Amino acid sequence: MIDETETSRAKLPVTVRCRRRLPHLPEPAPAATSFIVWFNMMKVAMMQQVSTREGAETIAIQALGFIASDPDLLPRFLAITGIEASAIRHAAQEPGFLAGVLQFVLAHEPTLLGFCEASGIAPGEVAKALRQLPLGDDSHQTSI
Repeated sequence: MIDETETSRAKLPVTVRCRRRLPHLPEPAPAATSFIVWFNMMKVAMMQQVSTREGAETIAIQALGFIASDPDLLPRFLAITGIEASAIRHAAQEPGFLAGVLQFVLAHEPTLLGFCEASGIAPGEVAKALRQLPLGDDSHQTSI
């Protein structure tokens, strides 16, 4: 009589049969798990990026590119800021311009969510980036 466990064990791949003999070997990580690990590492790197002024400037420049690429947002941005389209490059060199870009994004929730979805940056990180930029500190809005 043939034992069913012997029959089913013979059909298993070699790596599984070896694992049964050596239980200390870890289970192989599925592809989804390795992606999750990679994604979490990228989130940590982006969070560390926001903690510096250069990282905050990078996020603001990404936001400006997002605004410039949207045919509905760009005219609204230009109208609210009073900047002409031809003067954006010059205005971008002024202190506080990048903070203004992030304030524009943060002021309108659909714009913020659209930018966050396109860039992969969390909304809270956009607010943190704003505080790292010149004239982006909102402490004047709080009461004592």
